[in-house]
Amino acid sequence: MRKRAKKEMPLVKAVDHALQLLCCYTEKEEMGVTELSQKLGLHKNNVFRILATLEYRGYIEQNPKTECYRLGPKVFELSLIFKYQMGLIKHARPVMRKLRDRFNETVYLGVLRNIYAVYIDNIETTHTVRVVSRVGSQIPAYATAIGKVQLANLPKDELETILREEKLKPYTPNTITDREELLKHLEEVARQGYAIDNEEFQEDVRCVGAPIRDYTKYVVAGLSITAPSFRMTEDRIPELVEAVKEAALEISKNLGFVP
Repeated sequence: MRKRAKKEMPLVKAVDHALQLLCCYTEKEEMGVTELSQKLGLHKNNVFRILATLEYRGYIEQNPKTECYRLGPKVFELSLIFKYQMGLIKHARPVMRKLRDRFNETVYLGVLRNIYAVYIDNIETTHTVRVVSRVGSQIPAYATAIGKVQLANLPKDELETILREEKLKPYTPNTITDREELLKHLEEVARQGYAIDNEEFQEDVRCVGAPIRDYTKYVVAGLSITAPSFRMTEDRIPELVEAVKEAALEISKNLGFVP
């Protein structure tokens, strides 16, 4: 039987060429424009433009002695982030599973990226009616519990810079979009050690979150449990708050945090 042809992916050629160029450095530490041109089958002018762009962003740097190009510090930075996140998931997942099994609601692990929280892992509920957000999704940190617990623990000047530079978009009637009001709310979140998303990002969805700290006591991630409002009722929230705080603390201890 004849196999069906794979569907062609809508690739961006310039990006594809840049990634191919970076992969060339698995074979050799430094290379010049001519050598890279030959490896990639691209004109020297095209290779030079790719190198200039990658150098501007810190992914490539030029050795002033040899005038050849090598990987830049940004590649190392990304590798550290990837390595750290994989370690974080390894320590968090067993705790997340226990939390999901106890309440049968979806549990998320997320990290802060500027004004967004990014989901890096989740364990879903078995309920048919559920809140679905994929790993890798970016959500507004100021309108979600998993994001607010991380924003609340940023240095004050860093937090104010983020809020000053980013527009606070209203997602529901409950979204806090006034900067001063949000700052006061985040101060309360920092004091109490947890945050609640009361239908602030999605209507009919509630969320409870707590911060995860590493051995330096720095907040490196957030843990949350999310459910439709008809299951996460107001009388159920106190129990969920304590459970999420305990789970976040357990993960923190796994990362070397000492209360």
